[in-house]
Amino acid sequence: MAGYNYLTKEGYERLKKELEDMKTLGRQEVARAIAEARDKGDLSENAEYDAAKDAQGLLELKINDLEKTLANARVLDASELDNSEVRVLSKVTIKNKKTKKQIQYQLVSESEADLKTRKISVKSPMGKGLLGKKVGE
Repeated sequence: MAGYNYLTKEGYERLKKELEDMKTLGRQEVARAIAEARDKGDLSENAEYDAAKDAQGLLELKINDLEKTLANARVLDASELDNSEVRVLSKVTIKNKKTKKQIQYQLVSESEADLKTRKISVKSPMGKGLLGKKVGE
């Protein structure tokens, strides 16, 4: 998995949309904030201007990171993967021995991880512990 970001088709499309939104709407909002702060006068003592420029820098960093993620992305189809052991995109069911409750998770890349939808990163401690396991372990 070195160097690649393994994504589902849905995850790839979501990240592409997020990137496009940052490049259009995000940049427009930041430019507007900079212009408003600039109109308030002396830039050397203008905290709003400094904050807007900082926001611009952060936005550009996020855009750069997302572009790298997408450039190194490999879209995988879970139905075409070997299910003999736990890998990226595998769905695993974990049983709590005390409560007997079962919860299903899917192992995904860091950029797709979302605990609300029960998608955990393969780089998280839990994800690392599950990788390579076989059914019943």
